[in-house]
Amino acid sequence: MSTNTTLIRGARILGGERQDVLVEGETISRVGAVPTPDSATVVDAEGLVLLPGLVDLHTHLREPGREDSETVLTGTKAAAKGGFTAVHAMANTFPVADTAGVVEQVWRLGLASGYCDVRPVGAVTVGLEGKQLAELGAMHDSAAQVRVFSDDGKCVDDAVIMRRALEYVKAFDGVVAQHAQEPRLTEGAQMNEGAVSAELGLGGWPAVAEESIIARDVLLAAHVGSRVHICHLSTAGSVEIVRWAKSKGWNVTAEVTPHHLLLTDELVRSYDPVYKVNPPLRTDADVVALREALADGTIDCVATDHAPHPHEDKDCEWAAAAMGMVGLETALSVVQETMVDTGLLDWAGVADRMAYRPAAIGRVTGHGRPVAPGEPANLVLVDPAYRGAVVPADFASRSRNSPYAGRDLPGRVTHTFLRGKATVTDGNLA
Repeated sequence: MSTNTTLIRGARILGGERQDVLVEGETISRVGAVPTPDSATVVDAEGLVLLPGLVDLHTHLREPGREDSETVLTGTKAAAKGGFTAVHAMANTFPVADTAGVVEQVWRLGLASGYCDVRPVGAVTVGLEGKQLAELGAMHDSAAQVRVFSDDGKCVDDAVIMRRALEYVKAFDGVVAQHAQEPRLTEGAQMNEGAVSAELGLGGWPAVAEESIIARDVLLAAHVGSRVHICHLSTAGSVEIVRWAKSKGWNVTAEVTPHHLLLTDELVRSYDPVYKVNPPLRTDADVVALREALADGTIDCVATDHAPHPHEDKDCEWAAAAMGMVGLETALSVVQETMVDTGLLDWAGVADRMAYRPAAIGRVTGHGRPVAPGEPANLVLVDPAYRGAVVPADFASRSRNSPYAGRDLPGRVTHTFLRGKATVTDGNLA
């Protein structure tokens, strides 16, 4: 018997019937009715849902360079508390993750943290400046084995550069993840362009600025036969373009953030910079379209776009505030509120959208696997009956810029296991 043996007793796997799951070492060894082995740690999972460990395609860990906002250690602690066992760390660090050396540094920091696996995302262009391709091949060939490339925070707006990137990553089955924002259409933009921005007199960020880039990029991906992934899709029009591209059989995938599934631009009336984000919060109609598209599979996955900022970057006037929200520790609760409790997805659907599909898009081995014998024991237990107020002061993240502070949300991660080792126990970091 392995010295590291855990019996998860009576969990509802993917929300189904109660079963026991025996973990020995790093692997699930038995599922079903399991007698308690000698010296096993027993986790009473009565009433809890067991899911594969969640995978986030879009996380900002800020290290190197902005350790005042987040570090790989604090960010991976936050990820574990949110039920994630793997995250993709975006490239907009200082220095930018545009070389093999920087992506390896981030990858090694992730190994040292021990709370979840960190897959660095490589920059598409040098310095995120959109002018010349970064060392895509060298980053892929590095110890970090980068498969996802993005200038997130900035759009690769030059069509020739985008085409070359899509052609280049074909050589190793990589994917370009695009932050779809036509820069000329969003100069001075502060929020969604619409009735609320007109009333408030704030510069508008029009839906077409996102949709026009998505339309261009799905056409480019089809033309060169490559993979493109759309980051933080936020409008009903974007949904229709992705749906059309998929109907053609093109290799297009897309993600939506939890905050775009729940919040609308009406919140900007408060002028609270916690609601300032890129892309901006959109309308009720957009939220409905995004939920329906996630439910029917047009949108492949939920990604947090966890964007931590120190208080001085948010505790200021709206125009001067940084864009972004923390999201790792609340993502599953928001998905339960918007998708499960509304009947749009069951827990098996949540496992698909938050584990299986993001792992497949990022080509992450060992994650997004079935809860079955012989599979890696990357697992999360959720208490769906829990409901409570969000308290950012209790976050493991170094930053507190959550749009849900004080808001009641359902669901609570009770346990997270990374290759059989508990990273979270009874809701607390192990």
